[in-house]
Amino acid sequence: MKRIVAIMLLGQLAAGVRAGCREGGAMDGRTLLDRLAVQLDGLRPQSIRPAEGFIRRDYLVPGGFYKQMWDWDGFFIGCHLLSLGQPGYLRDWVLGFAEAADAEGYVPGCITTQGPRPIFGKFAMKPFLAQGAYLASEALGDYRWLEAVYAELANVCAYREATQFDAAYGLFFWDNAMQSGADNTVVLTNDDRERSAILAVDLNTFQYREYKAMRAVAAALGHDGDAAMYAQKAALLRENILKHHWDAERYSFWNVRRRDGRAVRRVSYSNFTALMEPDLLPLEEGREMVRRYLWNDAHMLSPHGLRTLSRQDPDYNNENIIVPYSNWQGPIWPIANYLFFIGLKNYGFDAECGALAAMMARLVSEDIAACGSMHENYDAETGAPLAPTAEQSGGVFKGFVGWNMLVLNMLEGVCGDGWLLLEIR
Repeated sequence: MKRIVAIMLLGQLAAGVRAGCREGGAMDGRTLLDRLAVQLDGLRPQSIRPAEGFIRRDYLVPGGFYKQMWDWDGFFIGCHLLSLGQPGYLRDWVLGFAEAADAEGYVPGCITTQGPRPIFGKFAMKPFLAQGAYLASEALGDYRWLEAVYAELANVCAYREATQFDAAYGLFFWDNAMQSGADNTVVLTNDDRERSAILAVDLNTFQYREYKAMRAVAAALGHDGDAAMYAQKAALLRENILKHHWDAERYSFWNVRRRDGRAVRRVSYSNFTALMEPDLLPLEEGREMVRRYLWNDAHMLSPHGLRTLSRQDPDYNNENIIVPYSNWQGPIWPIANYLFFIGLKNYGFDAECGALAAMMARLVSEDIAACGSMHENYDAETGAPLAPTAEQSGGVFKGFVGWNMLVLNMLEGVCGDGWLLLEIR
C-alpha cells in the first residue's frame, strides 16, 4: 500500500511541476527554477579556475572537496556552461586533455597543475573526449579549432581499442570499478585478482557515443575515410551491445563477465546509461525497462530521486563514504539522475521527467540553503546529504558543485523546454 501511495504522490508532483511552470500553476515550478538559478550563480565560480602551471587555460573542477581537472566531471560541467552560452570552457577542457595525451594516446582521467596524474594504475580517461569536441564545436558553430588536436583525438580512441577492447565480444571493459567513476559499483569490481574482468554497459554506451562523435568530427574536418571508419565502428559496437548486454527476456541491459559470458544480473546505475542513446532500443522495449526497474520504487525510485542500486540488492546501502572511494551502492547522485533524466526523456516519460527534476531541484536547493553548498550524494531513504562532510574535508565543510549544476538543466527542460540531452547526430 505504501508503494502505491508513493507512486501516486510522485505522479501528483510531476503534474504539479508541469502546471507550476505555467502561470497560476498549483506548484510554482518557476519559483523553484529561479531560486536554484540564483543559488548556482553564487556557487558556479567554484568550478572554474584560472590557468596555472601545466594547465594553460582556465579549467573546470568539481569545486569544494576537489581541485583537480577530471575527465567526466569536466565534460559535464562544460556541458552545463555550454547551455549558458559559454562553450569555450568545454572547448578548453577538450584541448587540455587532448594535449596531455602521450604518443600512444594514453591520458589519465585526472590532470593537475603539475601535470597528468595516473591513479589506480595506468588506465585511460573515460570516453568523453570526442563527445566534448563535437558538442563544443556545434555550440561554437566551428570545427576548425579541432584540426590542431585531431590526431590526438584519434590516438586516444585507438589507445582504448588497444588496451580495453575484447575482440571476442566486440565490446570494451573497464580496468576496475574505480576507472568507471562509479567507484564501488557492485556490477564491477576493484579486486586486483579480477582486473579487466567485466564488459560494461556504461563504458560501451559512452564509447558508442565517442564513435558517433568522431564520425561527425572527421566529416566536418574533411576526413571522409575516417568518418566512414568511425561510422562502421559505431554500427558494430551497437550490434554487440544488443547481442551481449541486452536481455530481451528480462528487459534489461546487464554487464557481462569476459571469462564465460555470464550476465551480472543486478539492477544498478550503469544498466540505464544505455537509455541515453534512443537508437539502441525500440521505444516499447526501452519503456518496459524503465517501468520494470528505473521508475519503480521496488528498485531504483525513492521519494527523493533515483537510487544508484536497487533497494532489493543485498549490497544496497546509504553509507557515507568518500575515501578510498565514493559510494555508488544506493545513494542518490545528481549526475546519475541527470543521465537517468535523459533516458526518461528519450523514451517518452515526460511526466516522470517533471517529477524527477522537481525532486532533484528541491534536494540540492534545500542543501544549499542549509549548508551553503551541495554534497555529491544523498541518502535515498531520507534525502539527507552525505559526502563530503566537514570531517571528510579536513574539518571544514567545503561542499561540492561541479556536475550537480546539471539539476538546473533538468528543471529548465521541464519548465522552459530548454532540454540539454547531449544528442550526437
